[in-house]
Amino acid sequence: MKTEPEKKEIVVFRLRGRDATCAECGEDLGKGRFLRKDGERGLCMDCADLGGLAFLPSGDTALTRRASKYSPLRAVVVEWSRSRHHYERQGILVSEEALAKAEKECLEDQDARARQRERNAERRVVIDAAYVNSFAAAIRANYPRAPANAEGAIASHACRKYSGRVGRSAAAKELDPEMITLAVRAFVRHEMTNYDDLLAEGYERHEARDAIRGEADEIVGQWRAGS
Repeated sequence: MKTEPEKKEIVVFRLRGRDATCAECGEDLGKGRFLRKDGERGLCMDCADLGGLAFLPSGDTALTRRASKYSPLRAVVVEWSRSRHHYERQGILVSEEALAKAEKECLEDQDARARQRERNAERRVVIDAAYVNSFAAAIRANYPRAPANAEGAIASHACRKYSGRVGRSAAAKELDPEMITLAVRAFVRHEMTNYDDLLAEGYERHEARDAIRGEADEIVGQWRAGS
């Protein structure tokens, strides 16, 4: 059975600053203008038969999805990023009618979509809380003689979202014993030794760690063995 060939996306370039000229009409195209490549030639939107389309910037996923669905003719707008050295998507070009219809629909159901976002956010909070609780339970299981409630404080600190701390690593989410140990040692180092004071006095990190290592090892050993 024959299958429909995939539609090839029309790509339009937004000019950053270098002036260009339309190869057909000779119009000067400056910063912020759109250009479509036709082989080696660059065309303005009118000469590329895209002049009737409206630009919709990236950012609103629902609006972009709906406008794309309703627009019979559509183009993707990209712009060169000097810092990342590749083209990045900036938005799309769609028909005025499609954009108007999509905007109307988004306005009509914006309350429903807002409630859905709230539900999703609440669900993520519950999932994250469950993970922190699991991490705390793993700490208590591995360090049964730690002070009361220490596991909660350690887990909350190590697993704080967007912190980049050990508790947010993939291994920690699998409750890897090594990650549990790293979190416990970090807590002991900062909360139960003079490590922070040494840093404040100008010690290098490795020097401060060497200075308190014996004390920290003893505390961690006591928590683990219960001696």
